[in-house]
Amino acid sequence: MATIINEILSQLPKEKVSSAVFEGANIVLYTTDREFFLDNKGVIKKIVDNIKKRIELRPDPSITVDQEKAEKIIRKLIPEESGIAQIIFDKERSRIIIETEKPGLAIGKQGSILRQIRKEVYWVPIIRRTAAIRSEIIENIRSVLYQNSDYRRKFLDSVGHRIYDGWIREKRKEWVRLSVLGGGRQVGRSSLFLQTPESRVLLDCGVNVASEDEPYPMLEAPEFNLQDLDAVIISHAHLDHCGFLPWLFKMGYRGPVYCTAPTRDVMSLLLLDYIKIMRGEGKDMLFTQEDVREMVKHTICLDWGEVSDVTPDVRLTLYNSGHMIGSSMVHLHIGNGLHNLLYTSDLKYGRTGLLEAASTEFPRLETLIIESTYGAKDNLLPPQKEADEYLREIIVNTLSRGGKVLIPTLGSGRAQEIMIMIEQLWKRGKIGDIPVLIDGLVWDVTAIHTAYPEFLNSIVRKSIFHKDQNPFLAKIFKRVAGMKERKQVIEETGPCVIIATSGMLVGGPSVQYLRAFAENPKNSLVFSCYQGDGSLGQRIQRGEREIGFRNGPRTEIVQIKMEVHRIEITNHSDRKQLMNFVSACNPRPKKVIINHGENSRCLDLASSIHKKNRVETNCPRNLESLRLK
Repeated sequence: MATIINEILSQLPKEKVSSAVFEGANIVLYTTDREFFLDNKGVIKKIVDNIKKRIELRPDPSITVDQEKAEKIIRKLIPEESGIAQIIFDKERSRIIIETEKPGLAIGKQGSILRQIRKEVYWVPIIRRTAAIRSEIIENIRSVLYQNSDYRRKFLDSVGHRIYDGWIREKRKEWVRLSVLGGGRQVGRSSLFLQTPESRVLLDCGVNVASEDEPYPMLEAPEFNLQDLDAVIISHAHLDHCGFLPWLFKMGYRGPVYCTAPTRDVMSLLLLDYIKIMRGEGKDMLFTQEDVREMVKHTICLDWGEVSDVTPDVRLTLYNSGHMIGSSMVHLHIGNGLHNLLYTSDLKYGRTGLLEAASTEFPRLETLIIESTYGAKDNLLPPQKEADEYLREIIVNTLSRGGKVLIPTLGSGRAQEIMIMIEQLWKRGKIGDIPVLIDGLVWDVTAIHTAYPEFLNSIVRKSIFHKDQNPFLAKIFKRVAGMKERKQVIEETGPCVIIATSGMLVGGPSVQYLRAFAENPKNSLVFSCYQGDGSLGQRIQRGEREIGFRNGPRTEIVQIKMEVHRIEITNHSDRKQLMNFVSACNPRPKKVIINHGENSRCLDLASSIHKKNRVETNCPRNLESLRLK
């Protein structure tokens, strides 16, 4: 660390920099010289080109204009029609976050307004788009970060020290070892542990919500020691990949968590709901809201394609996985060219109504870890048009006989895909102005989608920029807010479509709707996502038609007389897409590890990849370790 800081300072004019600190892998220089802040005459760029690290120059807090005065100047400079929602001052880091409905107007032609703001107030302005739908969770997260700005600055500096101070463990011959702590030949509780002589990195830390016997990752493995953990990388926000993360903070972990910004926000929302569900079901509390808050304080958000060191010998780059908003494939460059690993986590190698297809271009690649949720030979999905037509038929037929359509779904990702499908059917006149009721976390997660349109496909992204074209604000959609309105839907509302969490019928409002609608044959139940082993959804899908519901000390038996359907849409790749993804990877991997799938599907996919690509394949079980290099 001393070497890199000294090297930077040696290339700068004397007395221009008041302090130099780390923000994770990035380096931030603070200056008390206003002229140098406004124009460093290319000195910073020259240093960046030399050392190949990101450097940002900011004004020292002592030279910034008073906040009240600065806000008046900013409101005068930015056109009123840009729609400023709020202006937030991050004093510790000399930044101003300006939230506006039309960022382009706030930025100005070729950044002219931003340059003028810097010139007049000596703060670093950051423009953010106001979400089309208000998101309370985003507001709360930003509030936590701003309230703990001083702590964050110290934390990020400590992360930088860990990266740049050099090796803290005895350096021996280089090697790379991977241990499977969850997700080995199963779906749920995904967790992989990467070790080098220097680094200890956890890839995902999920729970299996459908299992009571083995719900949590196997962190009791002898090689895992929480005190030695350097970093956690979260691929996406589904609970089977992040649901156990706050427990690490409950146990004292205070290191960094890397993910995209949408993943952080959706993850926080789902984890808080998970706490609510555990409390409601009378289960032991794994963690508390305070542990989730601690997690947020230690999260470092990266954009797709942004390269960041996470330890002295591991460099991270996130790539679009096409699975849900912000979901990422994790590319790790280990050592000085020693080994390159890609962990796909859940991936969709095909464009959907919401997202672009997963990336396939990488700088280097030796080992590929790929999911196999739909990896068997017969796991082939029909074309999107067939799924659209089948959903249309279910909706039209059910509503015509006076019934209700219940679609239990994952609140994040799948629900929004279904909303897009229904909105498109409505837009094309395939269904009428039917009421589509949104219950559970679906609406809150949808709000997060509108806050990060850059993570969606180009069509949806452009639509979100225009309120009258935003697919999530179509007039057919209505939010169900709370138990009172849910009771009204059950008892008073006529034919309608209900999209509700949870997708596996494991807790959430979908279970309440099922209980109310099950014995009416006019109604329809539509499964649209993977049903985990042991879940109520899987039992019904496999033909069980008598379900027991707890009613105080007694168990009430309910007959499933409503029609049961399954729509073949998924944010996972089917067998064909998985095989095509491996073939399309550039460069081609030399070794492929298969996880996140039922035993037979893992083995089936591994065999086919080996035969087609002539590469080594492996399907490790939980607690197995592999030496990658």
